[in-house]
Amino acid sequence: MIACYVRVSTTDQNPRSQKRELSRWLRSHGIKDAKWYEDVATGDSLDRPGFEQLQKDVFDGRVKTVVIWKLDRLSRNLRDGLNILADWCDRGLRVVSITQQIDFSGATGKLIAAVLLGVAEMEQETRRERQRVGIEAAKERGVYQGRKPGTFKGKPLRAQRLRTKGLTQGEIAEALGVSRRTVIRYLNVD
Repeated sequence: MIACYVRVSTTDQNPRSQKRELSRWLRSHGIKDAKWYEDVATGDSLDRPGFEQLQKDVFDGRVKTVVIWKLDRLSRNLRDGLNILADWCDRGLRVVSITQQIDFSGATGKLIAAVLLGVAEMEQETRRERQRVGIEAAKERGVYQGRKPGTFKGKPLRAQRLRTKGLTQGEIAEALGVSRRTVIRYLNVD
Protein backbone atom coordinates (compact mmCIF):
# COMPACT_ATOMS: atom_id res chain seq x y z
CA MET A 1 0.00 0.00 0.00
CA ILE A 2 1.06 3.58 -0.69
CA ALA A 3 0.71 5.93 2.28
CA CYS A 4 0.54 9.72 2.00
CA TYR A 5 1.34 11.66 5.16
CA VAL A 6 0.27 15.30 5.58
CA ARG A 7 0.99 17.52 8.58
CA VAL A 8 0.37 21.15 9.38
CA SER A 9 1.43 22.70 12.68
CA THR A 10 -1.63 24.76 13.60
CA THR A 11 -5.34 24.96 12.90
CA ASP A 12 -4.65 28.26 11.11
CA GLN A 13 -2.73 26.37 8.45
CA ASN A 14 -4.43 24.47 5.65
CA PRO A 15 -3.21 21.08 4.41
CA ARG A 16 -4.90 21.47 0.98
CA SER A 17 -1.75 22.54 -0.85
CA GLN A 18 0.17 19.50 0.45
CA LYS A 19 -2.72 17.20 -0.51
CA ARG A 20 -2.96 18.75 -3.97
CA GLU A 21 0.75 18.27 -4.65
CA LEU A 22 0.77 14.71 -3.29
CA SER A 23 -2.29 13.86 -5.42
CA ARG A 24 -0.56 15.32 -8.48
CA TRP A 25 2.53 13.18 -7.77
CA LEU A 26 0.41 10.05 -7.33
CA ARG A 27 -1.39 10.67 -10.65
CA SER A 28 1.88 11.34 -12.49
CA HIS A 29 3.19 7.98 -11.27
CA GLY A 30 0.02 6.12 -12.23
CA ILE A 31 -0.98 5.47 -8.62
CA LYS A 32 -4.74 5.47 -8.21
CA ASP A 33 -5.12 4.30 -4.64
CA ALA A 34 -3.33 5.53 -1.53
CA LYS A 35 -4.18 5.73 2.15
CA TRP A 36 -4.00 9.21 3.65
CA TYR A 37 -2.77 10.07 7.13
CA GLU A 38 -3.13 13.61 8.42
CA ASP A 39 -2.20 15.61 11.51
CA VAL A 40 -2.61 19.14 12.80
CA ALA A 41 0.24 19.14 15.31
CA THR A 42 3.77 20.30 15.85
CA GLY A 43 6.62 18.40 14.26
CA ASP A 44 8.52 18.60 17.56
CA SER A 45 6.77 15.51 18.90
CA LEU A 46 5.87 12.13 17.43
CA ASP A 47 2.74 12.03 19.56
CA ARG A 48 0.30 12.66 16.70
CA PRO A 49 -2.76 10.48 15.94
CA GLY A 50 -2.26 10.34 12.17
CA PHE A 51 1.43 9.59 12.49
CA GLU A 52 0.79 6.95 15.15
CA GLN A 53 -1.67 5.19 12.82
CA LEU A 54 0.85 5.37 9.98
CA GLN A 55 3.52 3.84 12.24
CA LYS A 56 1.13 1.06 13.24
CA ASP A 57 0.38 0.29 9.59
CA VAL A 58 4.11 0.35 8.76
CA PHE A 59 4.92 -2.03 11.63
CA ASP A 60 2.05 -4.33 10.61
CA GLY A 61 3.60 -4.55 7.13
CA ARG A 62 0.66 -2.91 5.32
CA VAL A 63 2.67 0.07 3.99
CA LYS A 64 5.35 -0.34 1.30
CA THR A 65 5.87 3.34 0.35
CA VAL A 66 5.42 6.58 2.30
CA VAL A 67 5.02 9.75 0.27
CA ILE A 68 5.41 13.11 1.98
CA TRP A 69 5.33 16.70 0.76
CA LYS A 70 8.59 17.58 2.52
CA LEU A 71 10.81 15.71 4.97
CA ASP A 72 10.10 18.08 7.86
CA ARG A 73 6.45 16.95 7.78
CA LEU A 74 7.65 13.77 9.52
CA SER A 75 9.64 15.52 12.22
CA ARG A 76 11.39 18.76 13.08
CA ASN A 77 13.61 16.91 15.51
CA LEU A 78 16.83 15.50 14.06
CA ARG A 79 17.02 12.43 16.28
CA ASP A 80 13.34 11.50 15.84
CA GLY A 81 13.48 12.04 12.08
CA LEU A 82 16.62 9.95 11.66
CA ASN A 83 15.22 7.18 13.85
CA ILE A 84 11.99 7.09 11.83
CA LEU A 85 13.79 6.99 8.49
CA ALA A 86 16.37 4.46 9.64
CA ASP A 87 13.66 2.18 10.99
CA TRP A 88 11.52 2.50 7.87
CA CYS A 89 14.45 1.94 5.50
CA ASP A 90 15.54 -1.10 7.53
CA ARG A 91 12.04 -2.49 6.98
CA GLY A 92 12.46 -2.02 3.23
CA LEU A 93 10.09 0.93 3.03
CA ARG A 94 10.45 3.43 0.23
CA VAL A 95 10.19 7.03 1.50
CA VAL A 96 9.68 9.80 -1.05
CA SER A 97 9.70 13.57 -0.50
CA ILE A 98 8.05 15.12 -3.54
CA THR A 99 9.09 18.78 -3.13
CA GLN A 100 12.69 17.82 -2.46
CA GLN A 101 12.54 15.22 -5.26
CA ILE A 102 14.33 12.67 -3.12
CA ASP A 103 13.79 8.97 -2.61
CA PHE A 104 15.27 8.27 0.80
CA SER A 105 15.80 4.55 0.35
CA GLY A 106 19.47 3.70 0.08
CA ALA A 107 22.63 5.10 1.64
CA THR A 108 22.67 8.38 -0.30
CA GLY A 109 19.05 9.05 0.62
CA LYS A 110 19.83 8.49 4.31
CA LEU A 111 22.74 10.92 4.17
CA ILE A 112 20.64 13.61 2.49
CA ALA A 113 17.84 12.99 5.01
CA ALA A 114 20.26 13.58 7.89
CA VAL A 115 21.26 16.95 6.44
CA LEU A 116 17.65 18.01 5.72
CA LEU A 117 16.41 16.96 9.16
CA GLY A 118 19.30 18.87 10.75
CA VAL A 119 18.29 21.98 8.81
CA ALA A 120 14.64 21.54 9.88
CA GLU A 121 15.66 21.33 13.54
CA MET A 122 17.92 24.36 13.19
CA GLU A 123 15.05 26.36 11.60
CA GLN A 124 12.79 25.43 14.50
CA GLU A 125 15.38 26.46 17.11
CA THR A 126 16.09 29.72 15.26
CA ARG A 127 12.37 30.56 15.16
CA ARG A 128 12.04 29.92 18.89
CA GLU A 129 15.10 32.05 19.65
CA ARG A 130 13.72 34.94 17.57
CA GLN A 131 10.40 34.61 19.37
CA ARG A 132 12.09 34.60 22.81
CA VAL A 133 14.18 37.67 21.93
CA GLY A 134 11.10 39.46 20.59
CA ILE A 135 9.13 38.74 23.75
CA GLU A 136 12.00 39.95 25.94
CA ALA A 137 12.25 43.18 23.94
CA ALA A 138 8.48 43.73 24.19
CA LYS A 139 8.62 43.15 27.96
CA GLU A 140 11.42 45.71 28.29
CA ARG A 141 9.26 48.24 26.42
CA GLY A 142 6.32 47.32 28.64
CA VAL A 143 4.09 46.25 25.77
CA TYR A 144 4.10 42.48 26.22
CA GLN A 145 1.69 40.98 28.69
CA GLY A 146 1.37 37.42 27.45
CA ARG A 147 -1.79 35.42 27.33
CA LYS A 148 -4.41 36.63 29.76
CA PRO A 149 -5.15 34.02 32.42
CA GLY A 150 -8.26 32.01 31.70
CA THR A 151 -8.42 32.76 27.98
CA PHE A 152 -9.01 29.91 25.59
CA LYS A 153 -9.42 29.71 21.85
CA GLY A 154 -11.70 26.68 22.13
CA LYS A 155 -14.22 25.29 24.56
CA PRO A 156 -12.90 23.63 27.73
CA LEU A 157 -16.32 22.26 28.68
CA ARG A 158 -16.69 20.54 25.32
CA ALA A 159 -13.23 19.00 25.77
CA GLN A 160 -14.25 17.68 29.16
CA ARG A 161 -17.49 16.21 27.77
CA LEU A 162 -15.58 14.48 24.96
CA ARG A 163 -13.17 13.06 27.54
CA THR A 164 -16.05 11.57 29.53
CA LYS A 165 -17.20 9.88 26.31
CA GLY A 166 -13.84 8.10 26.18
CA LEU A 167 -12.02 10.10 23.50
CA THR A 168 -8.24 10.36 23.76
CA GLN A 169 -6.46 13.70 24.08
CA GLY A 170 -5.40 13.47 20.43
CA GLU A 171 -8.95 12.78 19.27
CA ILE A 172 -10.27 15.68 21.34
CA ALA A 173 -7.60 17.98 19.91
CA GLU A 174 -8.57 16.98 16.37
CA ALA A 175 -12.30 17.47 17.10
CA LEU A 176 -11.75 20.93 18.56
CA GLY A 177 -9.05 22.00 16.12
CA VAL A 178 -6.52 22.72 18.87
CA SER A 179 -3.21 21.20 20.00
CA ARG A 180 -2.91 18.33 22.49
CA ARG A 181 -1.21 20.74 24.89
CA THR A 182 -4.32 22.96 24.77
CA VAL A 183 -6.55 19.94 25.42
CA ILE A 184 -4.43 19.06 28.46
CA ARG A 185 -4.90 22.62 29.72
CA TYR A 186 -8.68 22.40 29.08
CA LEU A 187 -8.93 19.14 31.00
CA ASN A 188 -7.12 20.62 33.99
CA VAL A 189 -9.58 23.54 34.28
CA ASP A 190 -11.76 23.30 37.38
